Amino acid sequence: MEGSKSSSTTMQVSFVCQRCSQPLKLDTSFNVLDRVTIQELIAPVVTVTPSVKQADSSGGEAAPEETFVENKQDGVSRKYIPPARMMSTESANSFTLIGDASDGGTMENLSRRLKVTSDLFDIMSGQTDVDHPLCEECTDTLLDHLDTQLNITENESQNYKQCLELLSNLQVEEEETLLAELQQLKNEEETLVQELEAVEEQRAAVAKDLVQSRNQSQQLETEELQYQKEYSEFKRQQLELDDELKSVDNQMRYCQIQLDRLKKTNVFNATFHIWHSGQFGTINNFRLGRLPSVPVEWNEINAAWGQTVLLLHALANKMGLRFQRYRLVPYGNHSYLESLTDKAKELPLYCSGGLRFFWDNKFDHAMVAFLDCVQQFKEEVEKGDTGFCLPYRMDVEKGKIEDTGGSGGSYSIKTQFNSEEQWTKALKFMLTNLKWGLAWVTSQFYNR
Repeated sequence: MEGSKSSSTTMQVSFVCQRCSQPLKLDTSFNVLDRVTIQELIAPVVTVTPSVKQADSSGGEAAPEETFVENKQDGVSRKYIPPARMMSTESANSFTLIGDASDGGTMENLSRRLKVTSDLFDIMSGQTDVDHPLCEECTDTLLDHLDTQLNITENESQNYKQCLELLSNLQVEEEETLLAELQQLKNEEETLVQELEAVEEQRAAVAKDLVQSRNQSQQLETEELQYQKEYSEFKRQQLELDDELKSVDNQMRYCQIQLDRLKKTNVFNATFHIWHSGQFGTINNFRLGRLPSVPVEWNEINAAWGQTVLLLHALANKMGLRFQRYRLVPYGNHSYLESLTDKAKELPLYCSGGLRFFWDNKFDHAMVAFLDCVQQFKEEVEKGDTGFCLPYRMDVEKGKIEDTGGSGGSYSIKTQFNSEEQWTKALKFMLTNLKWGLAWVTSQFYNR
């Protein structure tokens, strides 16, 4: 406390409104309250139980002294009294005194007035439902609210009075009628209650059936979904099988077409194409023979002889014919004949030309031996078909082929002491005979 700066100490006590918590300035009349005035103010408005009064009085007696707080800036002692709902019973009447402790009389009077004022507010709060003190605005609001409640209560009282007068004026017969109607209504109520109970039982049964139906519906939906998945899977498999079936049908149809075409195909004609090119007879486009004006390469002649040997060998195998004296050995452009009497003797059906060609007669012997095999093939065909006849007659001993249907001349198949023109023509006639033999074998063994 700053006692040196001020000769007298200012004391200030602050009360707050118990509703809005605003600080209050008490009226000056609270400073001159005598005992009679206090007794009039604290007279009970409503009846309060003794226990409550005792509790209030005991609370007032047991309340400890309150503590004042001094502001050192202005030297004024201030006390803050919170609302009743924010303070406990013990601290309701407490306060703090701050001031000049040496002035004992002044502090004692202040403490007594504060205690009286606090007790007065506590007693007023205990006798009503409203906490005190209140500010002027909150008091006005409270009065308005109480006026409204008073009006409502008065209206209800008037209504009760009117109802009481109406009931007192009712006749006995009307009362009996009303009692009968009341009994009838009670009976109807009991009937309706029974019907309601029956309806509730039915509702419970229906709810139970509904739950079962929903469960069955969910189960059926699950099964339907599973069946739908299985159906979709089977449908997919069916479509795949249909596609495979169509594919197989197309393959079968294609294979049947190919088979029919192959059945109609002459294998020998397709494999061995015998034709002519000018004065040359050709087999698979290989020319057999040579002319002074057209010197065919010996490699081509040797390849033509290889195709010719392969043709006669295939025809003989088709007929089941085994040649006598010679065995055909197809070996491309180095084909040859093997003598059955002398295994070491090979007759080559190929030549390289040159001077050796004019002095070596193995090539001529091989061509004559081949002509002998063609003759054996002809004789074998004639055994089964007497009407078969080749267009050119062959003389194996002389090694010549005769043109019986044309000029009537004969042409040697040998190269020695023979011209290239006659040799080429003899080879052409030999290929023609082979073509006739090929056509006969095709016609006889087509379906075998």
